[in-house]
Amino acid sequence: MNKYLFLILFLSCSFTLIAQDNVIDEVVWVVGDEPILKSEIETARLEARAQGQTFEGDPYSTIAENMAIQKLFLHQAELDSIELTDAEIFREVDMRIEYFEEQFGSREKMEEYFQKPYSQIRELLYNSVHDNNMVDEVKRNLIKDVHVTPAQVRKYFKDVPEDSIPYIPTQLEVQIIQCNPRVAQEEVDRIKDLLREYTERINSGESFATIARLYSEDGSASKGGELGFSSRAQWVPEFAAVAFNLTNPKAVSKIVETEYGYHILQLIEKKGDQVNVRHILKKPRISQESIDEGLSFLDSISGCIKNGEYTFDEAASRFSQDKDTRMNYGNMVKWLDMYHREGSTRFEMRDLPTEVARVVSNMKVGDISKPFVMMGNSGKEVVAIVKLKNKIEGHKASMVDDYQTLQNIVLDKYSEDKIENWIREKQKTTYVRINDDWKNRDFKYPGWIK
Repeated sequence: MNKYLFLILFLSCSFTLIAQDNVIDEVVWVVGDEPILKSEIETARLEARAQGQTFEGDPYSTIAENMAIQKLFLHQAELDSIELTDAEIFREVDMRIEYFEEQFGSREKMEEYFQKPYSQIRELLYNSVHDNNMVDEVKRNLIKDVHVTPAQVRKYFKDVPEDSIPYIPTQLEVQIIQCNPRVAQEEVDRIKDLLREYTERINSGESFATIARLYSEDGSASKGGELGFSSRAQWVPEFAAVAFNLTNPKAVSKIVETEYGYHILQLIEKKGDQVNVRHILKKPRISQESIDEGLSFLDSISGCIKNGEYTFDEAASRFSQDKDTRMNYGNMVKWLDMYHREGSTRFEMRDLPTEVARVVSNMKVGDISKPFVMMGNSGKEVVAIVKLKNKIEGHKASMVDDYQTLQNIVLDKYSEDKIENWIREKQKTTYVRINDDWKNRDFKYPGWIK
């Protein structure tokens, strides 16, 4: 199922009240104990249309069925006792908010479009992302044992028509050296002074959660800085070290620096090998002077590479501050599917970060770019240079040159088959009731009607 359809379906759950102000609502489906409202389906249809989403066949049938399927997965997640960390969810919520603000032009226009204040949009998005990620976890569990052999890949493509052999679009392999601009000491002092001020206010009786809502620059601000129960491995080491050493729920931690900025923490509860904390994050501002210094530094690195003092691989290993690529000689890697089973160094242009794609679009193989500014994974500006390592022109896939791509096509097909079979079996054991005037529709899975 299209993951991004759930981004639209969040609107069906989120903005039902808008529709309910104008129409008499009714329950049209029940899946297990969970109802699906007519207004939810209609609102999802309107929002899908507003975002350019199209449907094959009747949109009401597709949306209602996708909602029902989601409820099957969420029920299974409850049976499997699947838990998610708020930190992971909030990071995705931040990305969604940034996307909407960019699409609508401003936060105010986003609020106007959705007829909701920013805080409610964040809360509703949180619920949507939470449910989507729960569904993904159930799917991962279902397909974790799915594997394919080279013999199965060869047989699969031997049996498909020639015109069904996939065409591989032009792909690029890119190396990157990324550096973090220096944060001025004055800015560090300013941030630390703010956090000390917040600590004093909390120690004087103010609520940590209230101050987090007002001042934290993290997605958890809307929940008073609460991150939810998490294991040590789910946080960066510096943050985890402080969080797991907290013992007094009334105390405020020392200031801790991470790649995201500077934090203060407060313990909520410990449970086994997990802990739930609140935090306040402040991100230091990077001056144009620091950015210019970083650009100048990478310009000198580029010059040294071109002069043969060291290769791009050596320079990336030595100078890059990007933890995701430094140990891989600067090679950028993308995940081939949403379940992170296989990685590839080959990118289509559309899959590269926007700033990188813009830079490499006019480069030749072997070229090294001029230094440029981009947004790093931690949400802060970084400076970078890239090398176009390889360019594979578009072609029809072959077992020799594109085995990994073909293998993943077959793996995805086997995984999809397993998930679809699971849905059909789950239908048999789940209570489903559909209003009579909603039954005479085309569904992908006919087992809804019993």
